[in-house]
Amino acid sequence: MNKRKVIPSLRSIADQERATAKKARASWQMFTIMAEFIEATEYLSEIRPAVSIYGSARLKPSTPYYKLAVQIARKLSDAGFAVISGGGPGIMEAANKGAHAGKAPSVGLNIELPHEQHGNQWQDISLRFRHFFTRKVTFVKNSDAVIVMPGGFGTLDELAEVLTLIQTKKSRHVPIILVGSEFWEGLLGWFKGSLIPMGLIGENDLDLMKVTDDPDAVLAHVLAFYEERGAPTEVPAKSDDDRMFYL
Repeated sequence: MNKRKVIPSLRSIADQERATAKKARASWQMFTIMAEFIEATEYLSEIRPAVSIYGSARLKPSTPYYKLAVQIARKLSDAGFAVISGGGPGIMEAANKGAHAGKAPSVGLNIELPHEQHGNQWQDISLRFRHFFTRKVTFVKNSDAVIVMPGGFGTLDELAEVLTLIQTKKSRHVPIILVGSEFWEGLLGWFKGSLIPMGLIGENDLDLMKVTDDPDAVLAHVLAFYEERGAPTEVPAKSDDDRMFYL
């Protein structure tokens, strides 16, 4: 004989004070998420076109990829693209530094972390986030192109996020450029050798990404992408359910 399941709720917990506190924390968290979305929209809605640059916080100014990120950001900024980074050290600092020296705004989407993250000094617009979720949405929503430098888990997570949203057509198609052919060779080889043969992704999905080591090629690809498809500020018609990632 099947017994009816009893699903506990906060109201049935003996310690009502603890239950109330838990609900209050959850409600406050939702308000902070909403506030972060509102602030990001207020500051960034007019910053277009814009390019996001992802990469490791751990790469030092003496490393080749840091220097390369500075060059790329400067070229994009001088071409009229605002540059958005995570606002921290490493590649993020390099991106902001290059953009700050250029003609377009340098934007930092800073995240509060117990280690590694501290805001760099090269931000014309600096926003601070408590939640990775709202920060990631802000990146996608405001990016007309994505440049991915070498990085760790965070960088791979951001790359996968953008690829998934474009692949599933939940986000508009923007150019994704992987900088560092040697660094990305292993991951792309795994995509080709494992994911495609198993049918986990399609062969055409790899066409979402371009790989280069040349700063001039990065800018050229972004410009060519929009010469073929129209200005980067154009927004495709989508349902209200998808509007978060399109506006």
